[in-house]
Amino acid sequence: MSGKKPKPPPVERADFAGSTVVLFDGICGMCNATVQFLLKRDRRGALGYASLQSDVAHEVLARHGRDASDLDTVYVITGFDTAQEQVFARSNAVLRMVAALGGVYRAIMVLRVVPAFVRDFFYDRIANNRYRMFGKREACMVPSPEHRARFLAV
Repeated sequence: MSGKKPKPPPVERADFAGSTVVLFDGICGMCNATVQFLLKRDRRGALGYASLQSDVAHEVLARHGRDASDLDTVYVITGFDTAQEQVFARSNAVLRMVAALGGVYRAIMVLRVVPAFVRDFFYDRIANNRYRMFGKREACMVPSPEHRARFLAV
C-alpha cells in the first residue's frame, strides 16, 4: 500500500441537473464563510456550489443575461441545467439558499413580505463592504475532500 488517499471521482455537471446551485465570489471571506455555514447544515445535500470566477457560472449567467464578473452579487440557480432553470440574485438568492436547508431554516422565507428593494438596500451595503469587513483571499477556496462532490467548479 502506498499510503496515498484515492483521488475522488470527478464531479460531473450532469450530477447537478435540476439542483439548486449557489454561485458565490470565491475570493470573498464572507462568501466562503457563508458556503461553509451552508455545507455544515445541508445534511440532505440540497445545494451545489460554483464560484462566480468559474466557467460554469459565466455560462449559466450569460444564458440569463447576467454578468458573472459582478462579484458583488450572489446568485442561486434553481432547476440547474433544465428547462425550468431560474436565477435569483442578491437578497432573493440569500432567502432561497437558506430556505433550501429545510427545517427551521425555511422560516426565513417570511422575509419575502419585506419588499425586495428594501432587502436589497441592506444586501448592497454589506456586499459593497464585504472585503473590508471579512477579507479577500488570493485564490478561490479549495473544498475539502468530503465536500468536493458538492462543487461544480471553484
